[in-house]
Parts: sequence; structure tokens; C-alpha cells
Amino acid sequence: MSLKKASILIIIILLVDQISKIYIKTHFELGDEIKVFNWFRILFVENDGMAWGAKLSDFISVITDRTAKVILTSFRLVAIVGIGYWLWSSIKNKGSRILIAAVSLIFAGAFGNIIDSVFYGVLFNDSYGQVASFLPSAGGYDGLLHGKVVDMLHFPMWKGYLPDWIPFYGGNYFTFFNPVFNIADMAISSGVGMLLVFNKRAFPKAERIIETDILYEE
Repeated sequence: MSLKKASILIIIILLVDQISKIYIKTHFELGDEIKVFNWFRILFVENDGMAWGAKLSDFISVITDRTAKVILTSFRLVAIVGIGYWLWSSIKNKGSRILIAAVSLIFAGAFGNIIDSVFYGVLFNDSYGQVASFLPSAGGYDGLLHGKVVDMLHFPMWKGYLPDWIPFYGGNYFTFFNPVFNIADMAISSGVGMLLVFNKRAFPKAERIIETDILYEE
């Protein structure tokens, strides 16, 4: 897979991701919901932390939420450089098509969420009780590195009370699938899934090297 094809894939994902986020941010109030199907809804939420809404400050109590946000965003910036190098190296070394496609998906998804984290606090005002504006005259809702990631895809496929015989959660009201995510998250999950499911096809050279070493030792 060439650099050109990988770049096109990344650009398409970034465009779809950012267009969908900007549309939601400038047309929905926080918490607004549209029911598309019983199992699929557009629900506008904002994530100020990591996956599932967790914050670094939840685990390290000595740091504030704002400090945790800067650390998280800075880590994402460092990580995207590492992922970019991995992608460039895979293309240069003529890695498998699945590997390059998967890393491209991960890179695009990570980049898409980084744009939110770094710039959205400056580009938009808040969405509490109002529809946000792009580049408001009064300024954004926060500074650089303090933006919140826009999520909107919700798949509550099943809701109900769990049977009492289920350990720990029996008798509780439960929703599957409850997390709200975005296109960037889907790209990251798809890329990681491809590497896990098609591991041998993604890393064929590594497999051959291991097999050769085993045969040589025998």
C-alpha cells in the first residue's frame, strides 16, 4: 500500500470525522438526541478525558482536572508522532497492506481526536443550553490543549434489568451498548481490531523470521 493511498484514507477519515463533529457542535445543544432507529441514536456529548470518559485525575488525586487534561493532550501529541513514524516506517519497508491500512486508521482516528483536544476550546463557545458558534466574538470556551472531544454515535442495542442470577450486576438496569463515540474512535477501534484479527497477515515478515529461527535451532 503506497503513501499516496494511505494519505487518501487518512484525509477521508479526518474529513468525515471533523465535518460530523463540527455539524453536531454547531447544530445541537449538549445532550440533544435524535432517534434514528431503536438501536441507533445521535446523542451529543463531550468527552473531557480518556476512553469511557475517564480522567487522569480520577487515578492520580494530587493533580487537578486541568493539569490532567494538559498531560493527556500532550501525551496524545507525542503518541501521534510515534504512530506517524510507525506508518512511515511500515510504508518504507513495504509492510503488508493490512498493516499499513490498520496503522493509517489508527493514525487518522488519533489525529481527529487530537484536533478536538487541542483546538476546539478556542474555536467554539460552550454548548450548555445553547448551540455553539464557530469562532465566537467573545472567544472560545477554553484555551489551547483544553478542548473537549465531540461524541455523537450511540448504539443502545438493549435496555433492561439483568437477571438476578448474574454475579455483581444481577437485578440492575443495564444498557448494551452504552458508550457514545465518534468516527475517529471507530477508526482507531477498526485499526486495532484489524491488527488483532489479521495479525499473521499484518506481520508476515515477522512470522517468517520466527519460523526460520525455529527451524535453524532445530
